[in-house]
Parts: sequence; structure tokens; C-alpha cells
Amino acid sequence: MDDLYHPRIMELAADIPHVGRLDAPDGAATKVSRVCGSVVTVELALKDGVVTNIAVHPKACALGQASTGVLAMHAIGATPKEIRDARDGLRAMLKGEGPPPTGRFWELRHLEGVRDYPARHASTMLAFDAAVEALDQAQKKAA
Repeated sequence: MDDLYHPRIMELAADIPHVGRLDAPDGAATKVSRVCGSVVTVELALKDGVVTNIAVHPKACALGQASTGVLAMHAIGATPKEIRDARDGLRAMLKGEGPPPTGRFWELRHLEGVRDYPARHASTMLAFDAAVEALDQAQKKAA
């Protein structure tokens, strides 16, 4: 368990930027882990094909909060494709089917130790699953 909750995970979990709500998000989604009860809400704004604002509201375990921290830290300026790719890369990493994500969301690599704890996968995925659902809403709204 020491590898699971190493110092960088705890830093990411403790220092999450953009916590709160947006006045008029283009998309919003809440995801809940049935296993542990962790909840993460993501609200975002899109303009010209990039995320221009994000707000997160995590009530999650340290792993869910760390993942939320990585998302919130790097989402502004990201394209929907970058966020979807990060979500897919995180899922593949956790399942042992791929390397850690690179690029803008490279710090997801700190969550690689979660691979050995399948019961923790859902809470680790919450923020990125919510972000992709919020992006889907925002893109439908814009179309």
C-alpha cells in the first residue's frame, strides 16, 4: 500500500485546482463509484475546440482526488481528444494493457500502482469519465 499512496499522490489529492462550480458550464457530469461511494463532478466550458474553463467538485478517496487533481491542473487549453485519450490511456494503464499516458496528462503515471488494486480502478477513473461525459454534452450543445 505504500506504493499506492506515495507522496506525489498525496500532494495531487491535497492540492486540487479549480474546485467549485461554473456559473454557466457547457457540459457537466457527476460520476459515482459503487464500490467506495466516491463522487466527482466535472463542469467545463469549451470554445474554439478547447477547454477554456473547468470546475471540479470531488468527494472522493485520495486516488480519486489525485486523478481529479491531474485533470483540473491540465484541462484548460486541452482539446476534447486529449482528454478522451488521457481517459482511455488511464483505463488501459490500470488494466495492464498499456503504458501510462503521456503529454499534457503525464502525471497520471503516478497512479500506475493502482493497477494491482482492481477495486480502486473505478474511483481512479471518476474524474476522467465525468470529463468525457461533460465534453459530450458540451459538443452536442455546440452542434
